[in-house]
Amino acid sequence: MTYDKNNIFAKILRGEIPCNQVYHDEYALAFLDIAPAAPVHVLVIPRGEYISFHDFVDRAGEKEMNGFFKAVQKVAELLELEHNGYRILSNHGADASQAVAHFHVHILAGKPLGALLPK
Repeated sequence: MTYDKNNIFAKILRGEIPCNQVYHDEYALAFLDIAPAAPVHVLVIPRGEYISFHDFVDRAGEKEMNGFFKAVQKVAELLELEHNGYRILSNHGADASQAVAHFHVHILAGKPLGALLPK
């Protein structure tokens, strides 16, 4: 699969589509999800062109991977989520319902989230 430079997250990174930004640095951009699944629902995306987690791990350098996951942690700290807890989720491919083919992490919090998967 080839990276689609016109996916919605690529457009957000280029500033073509606005977002409710929570955090940004040289490695990542974090913003509020437009269809939140929890009281706190933030998306964290790397600045590079990566389709999925698998693609990110295969092609990103150590510095970029470390910077990205440090950014995820910084977002959780900025939102003061450490005490009550939060969930980090990333979907890969069709069976996992990956909606945008740009690697991203969801940070979900703000209420008890229950089981990982519905029973």
